Amino acid sequence: MKELRFYVRSLRLHLLGGVEYKGWWIMVLQVLVVAVTDPIGTVLMFARFGSVGSWSVERILLIYALAVTSYGLAESLFRGFDYFPSKMVRSGDFDRLLLRPRTLFTQAAVSYFHIHRLARPAAGLAVVFWCLARQNTAPSPRSLWLLVSALLGGTLVYAGVFVFMSGISFFTVGILDWMIIFTNASYQVTRIPLPYMPGALRSVFTFVMPMLVISYYPASVLCGWGEPLWKGLLALPAGAAFLGLSLLVWRVGVRHYKSTGS
Repeated sequence: MKELRFYVRSLRLHLLGGVEYKGWWIMVLQVLVVAVTDPIGTVLMFARFGSVGSWSVERILLIYALAVTSYGLAESLFRGFDYFPSKMVRSGDFDRLLLRPRTLFTQAAVSYFHIHRLARPAAGLAVVFWCLARQNTAPSPRSLWLLVSALLGGTLVYAGVFVFMSGISFFTVGILDWMIIFTNASYQVTRIPLPYMPGALRSVFTFVMPMLVISYYPASVLCGWGEPLWKGLLALPAGAAFLGLSLLVWRVGVRHYKSTGS
């Protein structure tokens, strides 16, 4: 509980500090515009060529929005790990965290927070509700739980990606470019209708990084596309398992940390 209070208090201080900057709302608007305009290409393509079989633009946007919202939540709540390779390891600032009487995970998670990043999950959540309304999905306790578990599981998955990248950076002293496949590039994959997605790509984003588990399967169960209920409920345990494995990599990295910087 002490760590949770420390985490919440630190986020609150970051939030209050962020709104002290007079131009914070412009930064929020900038991220919001980027998040809203990002899927426009998909919308225009479907408007020009129509649906791909049973796959309409609402289907694609729902899966995409679930992934984007999860990514935005992880990016906002675990921003410190996103910056960790460059801001902590390369500069040597991680040494200071080792001297403080708090867990390294909590300190690293709240070391950075940018208020404008909250615009991405806000925009994604708005698209989710719009798509569900277009799919005539009636609100119910079951659908609410599926949605919440999908977003929680997705947030844990993307948090796990950030933690994994941070653990690797103890050995590489920086971020690896190919890791972007599992961050910004991963939710772009959801624009591909699942039956037309290459088998190798589908396997990677199901069994290596369970991105489809936290986006496609919950959406399918929510809207009745034919997937069984148990697949829709896999998002939260899959996210917890992925984060747990990432924490093992993080702990190995911490154990082998030898300090760096100038």
